[in-house]
Amino acid sequence: MIEQVVRLRVTVTVNAGQLEAFKSIAKDMVLGAEAEPGTLGYEWFASADGSSFTLLETYANAAAVEAHFTGPIVGELVPKLAAHVTINGLEFYGDPGPKVTEMAAGFGAVHFPYWAGMKR
Repeated sequence: MIEQVVRLRVTVTVNAGQLEAFKSIAKDMVLGAEAEPGTLGYEWFASADGSSFTLLETYANAAAVEAHFTGPIVGELVPKLAAHVTINGLEFYGDPGPKVTEMAAGFGAVHFPYWAGMKR
């Protein structure tokens, strides 16, 4: 099997009065992701009214996703973030591996396995 990148899409709604706390933690998450080997992208996008955000994450492979999920961002910062938001969705594009699949099951994660594509 050819090793494929793995992408995640997380959507959240910020709880009333929690925007600044959310932004602070989200920025710390980006800084932490910059230091993770195998993390190719970690980008937050805001809705027009600033109440909802989408996080797009891209990893080199399933091993990089597992390192992220067992590291300080998910272990320390995600619980802090969760106190300020409602998590609306978690989607995996590609195979994140069995350990991450199990870890994410409690969040109602949806998986979209790789089907076809091209790389440059």
